[in-house]
Amino acid sequence: MKSSELAQYEHLVASDPVAGLVAIMRQLRDPDSGCPWDLKQTFATIIPHTIEETYEVAEAIAIGEPQHLCEELGDLLFQVVFYAQLGAEKGWFEFADIAQTMCEKLIRRHPHVFGEQTELSPDEVKLQWEAIKASEKKSRPKTVLGSIPNGMTPLMRAQKIQKQCAKVGFDWDDITPVYAKIREELAEVAEAAEHQSHAEVTEEIGDLLFAVVNLARHLDVDAESALIAANQKFTNRFNALECQVQQSGQDISALSLKELDAIWDEVKQRR
Repeated sequence: MKSSELAQYEHLVASDPVAGLVAIMRQLRDPDSGCPWDLKQTFATIIPHTIEETYEVAEAIAIGEPQHLCEELGDLLFQVVFYAQLGAEKGWFEFADIAQTMCEKLIRRHPHVFGEQTELSPDEVKLQWEAIKASEKKSRPKTVLGSIPNGMTPLMRAQKIQKQCAKVGFDWDDITPVYAKIREELAEVAEAAEHQSHAEVTEEIGDLLFAVVNLARHLDVDAESALIAANQKFTNRFNALECQVQQSGQDISALSLKELDAIWDEVKQRR
């Protein structure tokens, strides 16, 4: 690329970053002068990258570093721009169409903001959103669970399945039976581990996890986010444990579980 052409891109990015990003994506997909890797991609092949970038955004939020979060959000935005370019090449839609569709949806689903001003609680807003969404999709025949994407992570899909079933009344009215169900499933895991095959143990573990996700939903906790935070907390603590062991000149694999537990307890007091 000539320096004059590069300067044009830099000027566009400086004056209108969104238009600049769209133009850069178009160049990456140029059949004659684009990037070989980008040219090979399809809607299907970039799905794993989109999922990965979404998790990296979640991790950046957990870490709490604004600049890192800004960078990861940019990576996620690039995924949308990539899909938009693929859509434009097929004559389906462009980035502006995606943005316009979203703007129209947000205005339509927030009549309490963009229509007659109405004082609603967050829960009432959520119910209103769901009602409007349901009315928009009346013409689309589907089962209760038919709209749940198979590509969701298992935790997200479990919570979505339970949420959809709750909308039609298939749910407990209070949390007491939820705790009882977890205890029941845990007992079944123990029984299976003692007397049954690995396949049956796996099935019972799945039932237990599903029950725990249900508890998270009843407590208005996002199971996926909770596990991401728990993973990060454990990672931070174990890294600190490992660092402490190294500073003492010891080999972590040579320590007993009792010794490691003692260090772990020290780390927990600090974190």
